Amino acid sequence: MPWDRNQMAARAAQELEDGMYVNLGIGIPTLVANYVGDKDITLQSENGMLGMGPFPFEGEEDPDLINAGKQTITELSRTAYFDSATSFAMIRGGKIAAAVLGAMEVDEEGDLANWMIPGVLVKGMGGAMDLVAGVRRVIVVMDHTNKHGKSKLLKKCTLPLTGKKVVNRIITNLGVLDVVDGGLMIIEIAEGVTEDEIRAATEANIVN
Repeated sequence: MPWDRNQMAARAAQELEDGMYVNLGIGIPTLVANYVGDKDITLQSENGMLGMGPFPFEGEEDPDLINAGKQTITELSRTAYFDSATSFAMIRGGKIAAAVLGAMEVDEEGDLANWMIPGVLVKGMGGAMDLVAGVRRVIVVMDHTNKHGKSKLLKKCTLPLTGKKVVNRIITNLGVLDVVDGGLMIIEIAEGVTEDEIRAATEANIVN
């Protein structure tokens, strides 16, 4: 069976290493905070928080503690707070090791589209453009296909771009792929999914 949202987030958490400062994007990436475990990872939110904890238990929410997606979160003993100018200085200054982001489309060159669908969804770019330009590694977590079954891993993005040639690794409900010379390479396949299924669901060129 394909991975569900929590399994995708747990797989993304495996990409993080001790000592990393990591930004989590809106959507599935926010769930990564629940799967960091004992790793010494410092999660950053561009709305001004360094040291995010996991989501709170029901009834323990603090409405003043929210992430960039306006979800309630928890703090840690080492949590620091600051204004958004300082937050983006960290991002633009290359201080954040990795960003885990959602996406509407990724293409075989690592181009990323994740901030608008013209005429349908225009939510504003938020910090996405700064993140993909400033962090050292971009990990995308997304469904492999859209609700109509069409691939979201394309030969060329059709939506307005967030960044060009910025994506390093893609984690979908079907498996894990890396952006390499010539296209995408399958790194891992979700249990119960076949390589043929991944290839059939991928418009982008898959490198053997």
